[in-house]
Order: sequence, then C-alpha cells, then structure tokens
Amino acid sequence: MSRGTGLGQDRYQDRDFHIATPEEFVKKFGGTRVINRVLIANNGIAAVKCMRSIRRWSYEMFKNERAVRFVVMVTPEDLKANAEYIKMADHYVPVPGGSNNNNYANVELIVDIALRTQVQAVWAGWGHASENPKLPELLHKEGLVFLGPPDRAMWALGDKVASSIVAQTADIPTLAWSGSELKAHYNGKKIKISSELFQRGCVSNAEEGLTAAKKIGFPVMVKASEGGGGKGIRRVDTETEFPALFRQVQSEVPGSPIFVMKLARGARHLEVQLLADQYGNAISLFGRDCSIQRRHQKIIEEAPAIVAKPEVFEDMEKSAVRLAKMVGYVSAGTVEYLYDSDGQYYFLELNPRLQVEHPCTEMVADVNLPACQLQIGMGVPLYRLKDIRLLYGESPWGSSVIDFENPVNKPQPSGHVIAARITSENPDEGFKPSSGTVQELNFRSSKNVWGYFSVAASGGLHEYADSQFGHCFSWGENRQQARENLVIALKELSIRGDFRTTVEYLITLLETNSFLDNTIDTAWLDALIAERVQSEKPDILLGVVCGALHIADRQINEAFSSFKTSLEKGQIQAANTLTNVVDVELINEGLRYKVQAAKSGANSYFLLMNNSYKEVDIHRLSDGGLLISLEGASYTTYMKEEVDRYRLVIGNQTCVFEKENDPSLLRSPSAGKLINLLIEDGAHVAKGQAYAEIEVMKMVMTLTSQEAGTVSFLRRPGAVLDAGSLLGHLELDDPSLVTKAQPFKNPFPQSDNSPVPEKLNRAHNLYKSILENTLAGYCLPEPYNAQRLRDVIEKFMASLRDASLPLLELQEVIASISGRIPVSVEKKIRKLMTLYERNITSVLAQFPSQQIAAVIDSHAATLQKRTDRDVFFLTTQGIVQLVQRYRNGIRGRMKAVVHELLRQYYDVESQFQHGHYDKCVALVRENSKDDMQKVSNTIFSHAQVSKKNLLVTLLIDHLWSFEPGLTDELANTLSELTSLNRAEHSRVALRCRQVLIAAHQPAYELRHNQMESIFLSAVDMYGHDFHPENLQRLILSETSIFDILHDFFYHTNRQVCNAALEVYVRRAYTSYELTCLQHLELSGGLPLVHFQFLLPTAHPNRLFPRMLQEIGESAEKVLGSSFMRTGCMAAFDSFDHFEMHSDEILDLLEDYASPAFVSAKILEAVEAADSVSDGRLSTSINVSLSDPVTRANAVEEAKSTEPIHIVSVAVRDNGDMDDLQMAHIFGSYCKLHRDELFQRRIRRITFAALKKRQFPKFFTYRARDNFEEDRIYRHLEPACAFQLELNRMKSYELEALPTANQKCTSIWEVTDYRFFIRSIIRHSDLITKEASFEYLQNEGERVLLESMDELEVAFSHPHAKRTDCNHIFLNFVPTVIMDPAKIEESVTKMIMRYGPRLWKLRVLQAELKMLIRQSPQAPTQAIRLCIANDSGYFLDIAMYTEVTDPETGIIKFKAYGEKQGSLHGHPISTPYMTKDFLQQKRFQAQQNGTTYVYDIPDMFRQMTERHWKEYSKARPTVDIRIPDKILIECMELVLDDDNLVEMQRLPGENNCGMVAWRIVLATPEYPEGREMIVIANDLTYLIGSFGIKEDVLFNKASQLARSRKVPRIYISVNSGARIGLAEEVKSMFNVAWEDPEEPDKGFKYLYLTTEDYSKVANLNSVRAILIEDEGEPRYKITDIIGKEDGLGVENLRYAGLIAGETSQAYNEIVTMSMVTCRTIGIGSYVVRLGQRVIQIDNSHIILTGYAALNKLSLVHCISFGSRRCVYSSAMAFIHSSIHRWRFADCIAK
Repeated sequence: MSRGTGLGQDRYQDRDFHIATPEEFVKKFGGTRVINRVLIANNGIAAVKCMRSIRRWSYEMFKNERAVRFVVMVTPEDLKANAEYIKMADHYVPVPGGSNNNNYANVELIVDIALRTQVQAVWAGWGHASENPKLPELLHKEGLVFLGPPDRAMWALGDKVASSIVAQTADIPTLAWSGSELKAHYNGKKIKISSELFQRGCVSNAEEGLTAAKKIGFPVMVKASEGGGGKGIRRVDTETEFPALFRQVQSEVPGSPIFVMKLARGARHLEVQLLADQYGNAISLFGRDCSIQRRHQKIIEEAPAIVAKPEVFEDMEKSAVRLAKMVGYVSAGTVEYLYDSDGQYYFLELNPRLQVEHPCTEMVADVNLPACQLQIGMGVPLYRLKDIRLLYGESPWGSSVIDFENPVNKPQPSGHVIAARITSENPDEGFKPSSGTVQELNFRSSKNVWGYFSVAASGGLHEYADSQFGHCFSWGENRQQARENLVIALKELSIRGDFRTTVEYLITLLETNSFLDNTIDTAWLDALIAERVQSEKPDILLGVVCGALHIADRQINEAFSSFKTSLEKGQIQAANTLTNVVDVELINEGLRYKVQAAKSGANSYFLLMNNSYKEVDIHRLSDGGLLISLEGASYTTYMKEEVDRYRLVIGNQTCVFEKENDPSLLRSPSAGKLINLLIEDGAHVAKGQAYAEIEVMKMVMTLTSQEAGTVSFLRRPGAVLDAGSLLGHLELDDPSLVTKAQPFKNPFPQSDNSPVPEKLNRAHNLYKSILENTLAGYCLPEPYNAQRLRDVIEKFMASLRDASLPLLELQEVIASISGRIPVSVEKKIRKLMTLYERNITSVLAQFPSQQIAAVIDSHAATLQKRTDRDVFFLTTQGIVQLVQRYRNGIRGRMKAVVHELLRQYYDVESQFQHGHYDKCVALVRENSKDDMQKVSNTIFSHAQVSKKNLLVTLLIDHLWSFEPGLTDELANTLSELTSLNRAEHSRVALRCRQVLIAAHQPAYELRHNQMESIFLSAVDMYGHDFHPENLQRLILSETSIFDILHDFFYHTNRQVCNAALEVYVRRAYTSYELTCLQHLELSGGLPLVHFQFLLPTAHPNRLFPRMLQEIGESAEKVLGSSFMRTGCMAAFDSFDHFEMHSDEILDLLEDYASPAFVSAKILEAVEAADSVSDGRLSTSINVSLSDPVTRANAVEEAKSTEPIHIVSVAVRDNGDMDDLQMAHIFGSYCKLHRDELFQRRIRRITFAALKKRQFPKFFTYRARDNFEEDRIYRHLEPACAFQLELNRMKSYELEALPTANQKCTSIWEVTDYRFFIRSIIRHSDLITKEASFEYLQNEGERVLLESMDELEVAFSHPHAKRTDCNHIFLNFVPTVIMDPAKIEESVTKMIMRYGPRLWKLRVLQAELKMLIRQSPQAPTQAIRLCIANDSGYFLDIAMYTEVTDPETGIIKFKAYGEKQGSLHGHPISTPYMTKDFLQQKRFQAQQNGTTYVYDIPDMFRQMTERHWKEYSKARPTVDIRIPDKILIECMELVLDDDNLVEMQRLPGENNCGMVAWRIVLATPEYPEGREMIVIANDLTYLIGSFGIKEDVLFNKASQLARSRKVPRIYISVNSGARIGLAEEVKSMFNVAWEDPEEPDKGFKYLYLTTEDYSKVANLNSVRAILIEDEGEPRYKITDIIGKEDGLGVENLRYAGLIAGETSQAYNEIVTMSMVTCRTIGIGSYVVRLGQRVIQIDNSHIILTGYAALNKLSLVHCISFGSRRCVYSSAMAFIHSSIHRWRFADCIAK
C-alpha cells in the first residue's frame, strides 16, 4: 500500500524515460541478470501476495502488469479447494498431493519444475522450502536465481542454532540455551561454523535435552532449528512432560536439529526487517512488534515497534545489520529479538526469508518488498531501487550512491500499522485448525485498510494447507487510529464456510484494555486462552431461536423434497412423513434447550419453549442463509453442521451448540493424519489424559480423553483421517459419571418493544394469511392452535364487518398508483372516498364501488387508442379488483371470503373420499401429474385435517352466531361439506348439517317473538285476541322449543311464567298420563308447577308388577308398587336462590302428596292409555280426594316408604361454570341433604341449567343411586328417558358420552367395548299417506346421519379402536300412516346407501321403533325393525310388532310376516346380548380388512343365489326354477391324526390356522350340484401363520381335490411361516440390568427365580445354569425351547411340500387363489404357483425367502414381485374392502 514517507519526495515523480521490458530495466538500473519468468514454490496467501506485489511494480515500471510471468505449483487438494492463487497465475504445474514434503518443500521437485518451465528465478516466500539451504544451492548450480539469501548465509543465519552462535560471535545478547558458550571463528570477512561446533549446541535425544533443561532451569522452550510459524516449538514446565513434548517437536519438523532455550517470561517479541543486496549493502526497514502469539505463532503484528525506547531499538537495528553483513546476507530477512520489561533485548533468531507480516513494514516504509527481492535478484544495487531512494529522501530515478550507515536524511516510519492474521482456527477450542470450503468471503477495503486472501467464494482450504488464508492491514496516523480502523474492517469482514475463523476473537483482543494500553507480552494471549476468554457471543437465546429455525427449516424442506421425489418416482409415502413441526435440542455450556419449531406459513415459524413462544418471519437466502425477523429486529444467520456440533453465525458473531456427545467413541475433531498413539492399545486412560496426536494443517494436535476408561484403537499411526473419523472405543470405568446437559427451564424472554398497532387492512391481511396457512396444513401444536384460531377468527370476521376496511384498502392502492393515472380520475375517486369516509358510521352508508367503477369506465371510453386504454386498465387494475370484491357491499365481500376459505378446505379434502390413502394419493397424483409440488402440498394439507376441522367449525359457528343470514347464502358450500363422508371429516360435516337444518328454522329472535305472542294471547283472557288453544300448539309443536321456552320462565308477566312452566311440563311428560297439574307460589311469589302423572304402559317400572303377577305374586302385593308419581318444577335465578326455597319445595310436595292408589275410573283411563300408547290423546284426569277408594288407599300410601316425588329445578346459567363445576355444586347439595331427601320420599331431583339460546343442561340425581349423579342421563330430560329403553342395557357397565346433538344420546359400554347411540324422534301426527312416507324418508335419514355423526365424534374415546357391534336405536314417537311392508324396503335402501359408513363405524346392529296406522282410521300398531350385519356381508332384517300377553300383561315381540326373528316371543325389555366368541373372531378378521374364515361357505351360498337371479333375469323366456337349497353340501375337512375326515362342527372350534371344506353348490350350469374344495387361512388363529398342522391340512385337502378332479380354491390371508413364543416362559423371565436405575445401559443376562424354574424344569421348555448374583441363586437362561411344538424353524419343514403340491395341482386341476388382507412368504409362494390369482384391492403379496423355498420345493419358480392378475369372472364377496369375485367359469368346468 503506497504512502509518502514525509521526506518531501514525490513518489510518482515524472520520469524522463520509458521502459517496456525487464531487459531494458536491467540495463538502465545497473543490474546483471534479466528475470521475466518466476516459479513460485509456495501456495496460499504467499503466492497471492507475491503476484500482487510484483505485478503492481511491473505496471508501475513497465505499464504492463504481466511483464513478469508466474509459474505456480498446484496439488490436487489446491485444485479441489479452488485456491485463488491458481486463477492468478500465468501457468500452473500439477504436483503430487499430500503433505508438503511431496510438493512445496520438495527441493528436487522445485528445481526440476524450474528447469522444465524455463524460469529464471524461484521465489519461495515463507514456510515450506523457504529456509532450506539446499534450494539456493541446487538452483545456483543450475544457473537459476533464488530470490532470497545464498545457501551459506541461509545456513548460517536461517538455522536457529547456527544463527545463535553467529549472534554470540557478533556479541549480540542471547538467552541461555543449550549452546550459550559457543562462538564461531570470524576473520573479519568470513565466519565459519564447524559441524562439531553446531552439534555442541544441539540435543540429539530427550535425555540430552532434559540434562540441558535442568542446567538452564525450567521453564524452557524445546525448538527445532528448521521450524517456524509455530511449528517445532513447545514450552516445557516440568521434567515429566519433557519427553512427550520433545517427541512432538521431532514429529512436526522431521530430521531437524533440536535445541533447548530458556523461556523468557513477560517479554515482547520485536523484530527488525532487513534488506540486503549482492554488493554488501544491508539496511534496516524499521521494526515490528509481534508479541501477540498463541502456540508461539503470531496472530497480530504492529509496525513500528513503539514499545522499545528509540535508542535501544536503534541499537537492535544496527546489531541486525551487522549480523547480516557478517554472513553476507542477500535479499529480505528478519532478525527476531526478545525485549524484556527492563529494556534489555536478546537475539532470538534470524529468519532468512520474507515473513508473513512483511506488509506492515511495506506500509510504514512505503517499500514493495517482493519487488525489491526481484530487483535484487536481477543484480540491481539497493541504492538504485526507487522505493529505497524515496525512503532515504533521494530522487527516485537517480543513480547516486547512498551512505546507508550515515545517511543525509534518516528514514522515519509513516504512521502506524496493525495487521491481523485470518486463520481457519477455532478460538473456543485452543485455536484448533480445520479445513473445508468457503461459501462467502466479503472484505470491504478502504483507503486505510486492505487485505489479501488465498481463498475466495466457492474456494476452500484442504487439510495440508496452512491454516492462515488471509491477512488484513490497517494504517493510521497513530496506533489508536490504526486499531479503530482495523476493528471496523474486521466487523465488516464476512467469511462463511465449513470452518471457524479467528475474526471475532481478533476483535475481542483489539478491544481489551491490555491491548489499548500496550501492556501485552508473548504469554498474554496464551493466558487469555487458558482463562477461556472468548470473543463476544450473540445472545444465547437469540442463538437458540436461530439454531432451531435452521435445523427445523432444513428438516422440513428435506422431508418435502424427499416426498416430492418419491411421488415423481411413483412411490407413495405415508402422509405423516410430511410434518411442519420439528423438535430441536441444542446444547450450550451444559444446558439443553428444547425447542419445538412449527412452520406456520411459507415464511413464518412458531417456536415453543417451556410454555412460552415466539413468532418469527424468515426468508431463505440464495446462499443458504436465513434472514430472520424477530420482534422488530432482523438478523442474517448461517449454520454449519459439523460432526459433533452446530456452528451458527449471526451477523459476525459465532455461537456453537454441541450435539449429544458419547464419550465412549474417540473421534478425530478435524481432518488430518494420525501421527502417534500416546498409550498402548488396551491400556487405561485417565480423564483429561492425552491418548493420541494428529497433524492438522501443519500443526500437531493432542487428543485427550473426556472420561476414564480402557482404550481399544481402530486406527494406526499414519492413517489419514476425516473430520469425525472413529479412532477407537473407550470402555468407561463408570458410565454413570458421564456429565449430561441439564434442561434449560426458563421461558423465552419478553420483548422490550411494545408492538406498534397495525392498520386494519394490514391486520386483516395477516389474519387471512394465518387462516389460509392453517388450511394449507401449517398448523400450530396444541393448545396454541385452538387458542390462536379462536382469536384470529374473531378478529378476522370483525375486520370484515368494519366499514373502514374497503376505504383503507383503496387508500393503499391509490397511494401506489398516484401520479400514474390522470389527475381528473384520481380526484373523482378521492372525492367519492371522502364522501364515504364522512358518512362511514351511517346505517345507509355503502362503499361506492359502482361509482368508482363508473369513473374508470367513463374515462376509458374517452381514450381513442387501444394501447392507451390497455395501459390505463393495467394501471387501475388494483382499483378494479378491489371494486369487484365490494360490488355486493361489505356483506358480499364477507360471503366471498368465507366461501374461499371453505372452498380451500373442500378442494383438498374432497380428493380423499375415494377409499384408502394410497388410492386417493394415486388419483391426486394422476390429476396433477405435471406438478408434484402441488400434490405434496395437497397431501400435507390433508395430513392436518383434524386441526383444519377446528378452523372450519369455528368459522361456521361464528357465522351461525353472528351472521346467521350468511349461512343461508352459503348453503351450497355447506352442502358440499356435508358430502364429506370420511371419519376425519365427521365434525365438519355434522356441524354443516346442523347449521343447514337450523337455517331452515326461523331465526331465534323471530321464534322468540312468536312464542311470546302465543303466551300473551293465551293468558290475556280479557284481551281482544284471546287464544288459549295456542298453548296446545306449543305443546304439540313440530319444531324444538326447549332452547327458547326457558326464557319465559323469567318473564315479567307472572301468568306467562306459569304458562311457560306448564307448557314445559306437559311437553316433557307428553308420553306420560298427567292426572293433575296445579300452579302454586313459593314465598316471594315465585311460581311453581305441581303435577301428578301415571307411568306409561311400556315403562319398565310399570312392566315390573306385571312380571311379578306372572310368577304368582298376589294382586295386593303387586299394587303395593305404585306407578303414580308426583312432581314439581320451579325456575330460579341462581342456585343460591334455589337453596333458599328448597325446604319450602320439599314441604309443599309432602303437603300435596296424592295417594298411590286410584279409583277404578282412573284405572279405566289408564287401560285406555295402554291401548293407545300415546299420551297426547288422553285427557287430564283430576283426582278427587273425596273418592272413598282413594281415601282408603291414602292411608296405605302414608305407610309406604317408596320414593314417588320428582323435583325439577331450573337454574340460570351465566356461562361462568363448566359442566364439571355445575355437577359438583349440584352433587354437593344432594350429598348434604341426602337423608332428608330419602325421608321426604324424593325419587329423583333434576337440575336444569338454562343458558340463553341453548338447550337446557340436565343433571339427574336418583334415590336408587344414593343421590349420586346418574351420568347416563346427563343433559337428558329424564321424563323422556324411558323411551330410550336404557333398561335393555342393564347387563352392561355403561358410561355416558357427551353429544353435540341434544336429540341423540351416546353411551359407551365399558366391558364389551361397544357404542350405543339412542335417539328419540318427536313430531305431531301426520294425516296423509304421502306425507307419512316423505316424513319417514327425510326425518329418518336425517336422524340416522346425526347418529352416525355422533358415533364418529364418539370414536375419539380412548378405547374406540377396540369397538365393535355398535348399536343405533331410533324411537319414532309420533304415529306414522303407512304400509308396514314398505318399511323394510325403505330402510334397506337407506342402509345400502350409507353401508360403507355404517361398516366403517362398526355399526352392526340397529333397531327402529315406530307407531304406524295403515290408514287414518286404522288402530295404531307398534312396529319394531331389527337389523343386523354381524358377518359383514349379509343384512339380516327382522320385523316385529308389539303385543300384550293377555294373561301376564307383559308386552312381547311378535314376528311380523312369515319370517320369525330371534326375538319372537321375548319381552320387549329383553336385554341386548353381549358379544359372543364368534363375533370377537369376526371383529379381529374385519379389523384386518378381511372376512372371518367360517363365514366363507355362506358367502359362496349367497353369491350363487345372486348368480341364479342374474341368470334367470337374463333369460326371461325360459322357465328357470331356482333350487330351494343352493348350498347342497358343506362338510369341513378336519385332520384326525394323519387322516382327513369330513365333519360338521360349530364355527370357531378349529385348533389349526388352516380350514378346508368340501362344498357342493347348485349352479345354473350344474343344477344338480358342482363339487369343489375350498382351503382358507384363519387369520384369527396365530395370525394365520403356517405351522406343521397347517401345512399337512393344506396338503391333504389339495390332494383330495386332485383325486376327485374338482377345482381347488385357496383363500390366502396369512403371515407366512410361524415364529412362536414360549408363553410359559414369557411371563416368568427376569432381566439382570447393568444399572437398574438406567435400563438404557443394557442388561447382563435373562434369568428365572428358583421358584419359577421349578415350574418349567420338567417341561423341557428352557435351559439354564445356576449362578449366584446379587445375593440370591438364579437360573441364568441359555436357551429357550418352548413346551409346544411348532414354535421355531420346524415350521418350515413342510413349506416345500405344499409348494410342490400346488405346482402339481395346477397341472392337474383348476387352481384359483384369492389374496385378501395379506399373504407372506410361503403363502405368497403358493398363491403364485397356483397361477390364477385374485388380489383384493389394498391387499399385499409379500414374497420373502423365495430362494430357500425354491430349493425346498425342488421346482424351478420365477420371482414375480408383486405382479397380480384379477379375473372379471371372480365371485363377489360383499365386504367393505372386498370387491366382486365369481367362480362361474371355474365351477362350470
């Protein structure tokens, strides 16, 4: 870098001559040799610096920077690393790779290349061969110039031992060393150092070195005389460590002499730059301070050396010049001194080469040192060099001789320079070097700072390169200014690559107080490293955020990329491989940070840690980095994953996170070479002890053990290592002592920045993007997902309702195009905006979309040219789009937005309605075959369907609550959503269906007003519009009223309150016979309704006395059990309000208690009610207490203790409590007053929580349950409950499940794992036949759908996976006019339509109860339809009517029609049967997607029946008589010893996993019967595996088919050959753990206790040896055999037998196989050998072990993969996963 010296000379003084070539230059400047081609025997920054400097001089001198050409040497590693110097060179020569003795330090190779490339000179720079005297010697012999000192001078001064002897000869002070007394012979002209003298200064082995060290005194330095750059030098503090460190020095500089020198404490490292020519001239170019070193390698240099006193430093310079002249030194060199705190200096060494830090001198002296070396090599004297002449104040182009010892103008340094070496070393790990590639290198030079680098972007450093790859130099007027300039430049320096650099640490050093005060010494930096002083780090939690984002984003992107690649290959992966949530663990300084990162959008993340979260926006940069926006600040961050850590760079600061480290694995931390093992293989190593040495980038690194243990090595010295290479294993002494990172337990810190409120339009766009991202699958983890969605939907819909939203959006658009549209148009639009803004709060205000559109259209009409119109429309496109969005006003915009969101959901989910996942994905892929990214996105979205469902249901709920009119407008969209029939869409479809049904009802407010008018007209008997009959309309209303009715319990008009309570009671008890109803008042005028009623005929408590009569109980005893009840109901403002009046209510019930027995007149009415079974036709019966019979029985009643009173308490629900809290309050009351309630004969007390706009919530407490809540009746009005016939489930343990639909009750059967869905359908009587049929169709179908919806919701129960035989019961309360014959037809069609869904929900049974009349005048008839589909393929429908036994009075089932069902003759209260053994087997098979094996013969029968019908239908002219018996014969083939016998036995009695039948079917082709053999696996028996029995049965059945020459059909559903478990041992064995507290550490053995061993010892089931361990005798298991045969490889014995049999059967008879569920191994092999294969969709043929089977079967077979062949003529199996399958062709043969 050029600077003036301040001596008055102009550096660029015009010259009066022109030089074009080096030849001319040599001639003019008194040189002796032309050099225009130079070989650089170096690489890296040395080569870069040489070429840059000399080319700069060449351009200055010749106006041609290429006047001197450069040849460089290039190793394969340099080429691979894309080294910068290669690109700069004029010619490169490939040389061998590896360590430098193969290339840059190979003197013979350098000379050979120099001769081959015809260069005139060689420049060696520093390092490598630069200090080898052999190089100048050989070059001189070949007539080539070495741009450095001659070999003798190099030997004398380049060697540290020789140079110390020369210095002592020249009387220059030296430190005590192993050759302190030695001096050479000097005659004034020539100095001679004999080899004997040289050896006296060296130590040849560790013993000699230790002797010398003891003489000198510890601490000492062991140094290699040919070392340098930090290599070949070690500090030794004690005798014990001397041998190991001595060996390291030997390893680093092989073959070099070694000497020992006293360590100077607290000294500074100062050096003098020399420059000498061939004519005996030598000068000093000031000095440098290189005291900041680590491992004796310089890291920061300064010039000049201002710490020394001027007179002392001048003496140091003179000594250096004297030394150079003494040995005849030529070219550049450096004399190094140690300068102590007392101002004394000591000669250290002379470096006979240019040093790395020479640019410091160049900048303060303004001398181009490489150019000077070149000119001196050309023979030009020092005084003719332009730079030197300017330094000494002479004319630059003059030729006068300069007296360098006594100059006229004494040179002065210009300013101050500080240099920093940039190395690929990790300061946090003791400056460990590492190699790798560079992704980015960006250095911003300025007028005061410059730098040069040996690598560039996309380049790199290899393991044989020097770790230094850059050097930065800063100039300032003074030291402080230079320091500041350098710090700023380093902070702006951006280096990103595979390795750490020292940049951050350098900044830290430059900002320490010690550096500022210049109080440092050579040990200062090593002390800082020992104290673990580190560079400034980013905030650790910011690092955690950035690190989590890098890892999560990479993993998510890789998952998506892999998924997309698989799709492109035609492979289908599971949807759960696409995830947007990643759990990240980061370890830093012993703390483990667990972060869950959820991708919440294309460029956003949601981070969770310890119940706190952060929302972050990110953008992936093209260079692999992330631009992160967090809480108002942005960060550019990069991450590099290494073997054992993650290296994170945020800005210019580095943060390192470790991975979980296993100390038992000894790994190489860097790429390099293993040079020495410090301990023997198998030896013990202590914690922290060194075990190996590796060479990394010319440095020897010692590896130490993290824990104590025994070492076993895998690599040997000389092995080349990669980063992370495994060197060996460490068997830990105590694994429990391994330090584990502790979890970080604090949350994310709160942001200090208060959020700035967004404008409404921007907030709206944010909310919309969140919802769209959620629908795209970017959902948050729970519970945050639900919380955020609720909040966002509320705000989103509020923003849509805000009238200012379109105005703000338009303002934003206008601002972006203002000035680009005509002023007149803009003014008109702004005027309309202003007018709207002024009236924005007006009810009539409408956004002026039409007017704005008119303004645009009218202006466009004035434009004549089409191009002008196009430009205008393009400019105003944003306005036009916005106007279109609001063309139907704000409400229209809201509708469009909601429609878009619902449509986005539907468009994805509608593609997953076509069967199983694989099939759906295949269809999606087919529809978008050119865009696999779209397919991936669709599948990812679908994978989050449950969370998307929440969004959609919340959105629909919001619409229904706040915008009910919109739901009607969106009816088409909602209807589409109801068509989604998969289980995962049930919540959405159910909610849409509910909203659509509710939408057909009048609005709540309208219904409320109508009801109020009815009440007022019914109670105002003196008004003009008195209509008390309107109350009867309410009681019999078709629509539900309970969600509104309770509002009127609290009406201001007391008569309305009374009427409302009466309507409630009469409607709730519509199926009962109300005999009395009275209106009373509690204290304070609170209304109360008291009523009496009779139990309905079919009520279980009324049936019970009849059953007692049947078994012979007396009538008097029977009548003792009453079926009359009394009750009361009142409504309270709060529960406290009720408690105030509770005693009064109980007293009132006692006072008004009616007798239990009634007169004959009343009994007649009751009997009449029995015959009608419809309480609403009966009239109220008021009981007269004057009746003599009643009075008599009243006395009996007084003696009875049976509870008969019903208490109904309505309490307002303010929404401040959930169900659990309310149940607790009500239950506490009952518990507190339990004795009193029993005493007062309270039968049940029901609390109804009333919330506006909602149905009441019921909590019922019964005397029979000791006044604990009856959970089955939760939220169910008990008055209606008996119609659910819950008493038929008394044999089950029941659990009530919450339902969204008040009409449905969902019950979970705990022990039998079944769901019971029961629903009551209420309606008024219908008159016409047509209306009845339509009612049955529509209402019945709707309730069935709601029941299935509830069942799908109930499947969230934790045990739902085990459910089977689910049951639906629908009770149609109203009377329907229709023909009973049509019921079965109508219901069958309905079931077939919803069959797949019912099957999926495992609904195998259903019951429908209804009252019908065949004509309006006909009597009512109770009809029950019972439907069962137990086998999964046959619908069993039985119809019954209800009849009363004339003798017992018990109501029983009676078959309707000819077919008698299983319930015929049983009471209607008959409990439901629990699941039998066969049904459990069926469920097991059906769960696996197949059919139970014993259902197969019946399937053949049914499908043959269907075939007959089709055959007959196709031949209408032929008289075809279908046989009465299709399945003529079906005999099971059973093994009896070794014989196959025919047997009739019950299904499921098999003790073998293979079942076979001989079946004779009457087919149209063979009406008299066609015989065949059917063989099938039983999947429910040991998962259908093949054992010995199975193989034998298969073989014999197949042989039977061949002998009888009949078709053999094989139903293949198996798991291959059996591998069993010894069950008797499985429950007994114990584990002897290595550490019982931590099983992860493994186990020692398995064992049995003596007691357990005695149980199995005689079974030959296990082999064990007796041992003593942990203080007890144990039987250590060695072998497990098993008592049962057929557990192991013996099951393969007959595999070849059945394979060969099948192959033979194929040649002789018709063989056909069907694969359902799966077939594996021998199963798939047999299927393939049978040739004709039907493979059911989504069933798998998995061929394993075919090579072995080929040998076993002795048949040449072809591996066929998963090829399949499906025959159209296959016989049909009706099954949810089985398609048609006909054997017509097969059977006909």
